[in-house]
Amino acid sequence: MSKIHVNNIELDYEDHGDGKVLLMLHGLGSTKKDWDSQVPFFSKRYRVITLDLRGHGSSSKPADAYGVELMTEDVKAFLDQLKIKKATLIGFSMGGAVAFQMTASYPKYVDNLVIVNSGPDFNAMGSIGEELLKNRTEFLETKGLKPLAKEISFNMFPEDHQLDLRNAFEARCKDNDYNAYYKSFVTLMNWGLGHELENIKARTLVIGSDMDYTPVAFKQAYVNRMPNAKLTIIENSRHGVIIDQPDAFNVALEKFLEDE
Repeated sequence: MSKIHVNNIELDYEDHGDGKVLLMLHGLGSTKKDWDSQVPFFSKRYRVITLDLRGHGSSSKPADAYGVELMTEDVKAFLDQLKIKKATLIGFSMGGAVAFQMTASYPKYVDNLVIVNSGPDFNAMGSIGEELLKNRTEFLETKGLKPLAKEISFNMFPEDHQLDLRNAFEARCKDNDYNAYYKSFVTLMNWGLGHELENIKARTLVIGSDMDYTPVAFKQAYVNRMPNAKLTIIENSRHGVIIDQPDAFNVALEKFLEDE
């Protein structure tokens, strides 16, 4: 692990392999370990970089400075420090929001865009978003982070054969700083690209799961708004597709990268 100082914080990251850069951005309440099944596979042919976003993992946890826009500025400064001019951005869940914003704000940095079980407008998801914000906020305030980590992990990996995956994700999630998690969550739910989405010209792959929190139709609707995007659905998978169906995910991503 290494650290880079950007925007008055330190970002912890790992850097493997050589070649075109794949920058992998994890989900809310997790860490770069989300990508443990992708790094060995892709680092044989690419330079694969994973990092802990602000407030997460071994990166800095400021008192108040959170939000997708700030995380995006972190990513830009991070790439500048490493003298990386272009990368394929691969974002899972909250990491997808950061990848979307980075592509909208700094398109010259983006080779390709890969969005995994995420969306461009967390602030305009209708009843799904409203219920998630209300229920998770109440849960955090009344029961705390550790019970929430247990519930989230069970919902993502409910099968008996997924017990090890469930326990590992729960351990990561409950290890969060409460304030950092809370503010990351609330600011994420207030974020959205709006009509900026239609201006994203980057070659884009959206990977969704058949049993994700949001339906396939939700993802297809925003893919249809993008000029250069396509949707791939992984079957027998829930929200954490990079973890519960890593082989199928890796094949889908590899095909997209090779078809460039």
